[in-house]
Amino acid sequence: MTGDSSRKSEIGNRKSEIGNRKSEIGDSETQTTELPTNLSTFHVSTFNFSNKMLTCTKTYRDIPFAHRQHKHDGHCALIHGHNWAITLTFACKETDENGFVVDFGKLKYLKEWIDSNLDHACLLNKDDPEKDALLGQFGHLFKVYVLPNCSSEGLAIHLHEIFDAKVREETSDRVWITAIEIEEDSKNSARYLASK
Repeated sequence: MTGDSSRKSEIGNRKSEIGNRKSEIGDSETQTTELPTNLSTFHVSTFNFSNKMLTCTKTYRDIPFAHRQHKHDGHCALIHGHNWAITLTFACKETDENGFVVDFGKLKYLKEWIDSNLDHACLLNKDDPEKDALLGQFGHLFKVYVLPNCSSEGLAIHLHEIFDAKVREETSDRVWITAIEIEEDSKNSARYLASK
């Protein structure tokens, strides 16, 4: 009798432990699969991360482009360049069939956008009073990309708007961009954290 009650107590403790782990991880679905040659039956659990998310990052480095902060009271008001890095943090609640948040090999559309719009470009603020004169007189000498604010912070916000929409479209809304970090050379950076 003592053996039966300690066995029941042990089973109760294990059920409680499993319940605690399940609440930490998320809801699970259990599938029963028959093994070939009728050896046995085993259970495979898959997890639904309904209130959690998985993330991964991809960094594009050594992207040369210039900018100017026309309202700055120092040297940043002059057109000057940096070697930039853009780090994207992708998020999802459910991985793809490979177990990936995103397949890095299928992000060429982001690299193409960067190459087409930012690589060797000059970024100017939309309200830069010299923008039209620069474009009118010297527009043939450089590639210009105009955005609301060409600071690292402004670029992070701007790129989130563009890249998040592209990623959602490519993944049928399964994946989104939860953060973008912009590095200006290797010394300064700004990070935009988005809510889903």
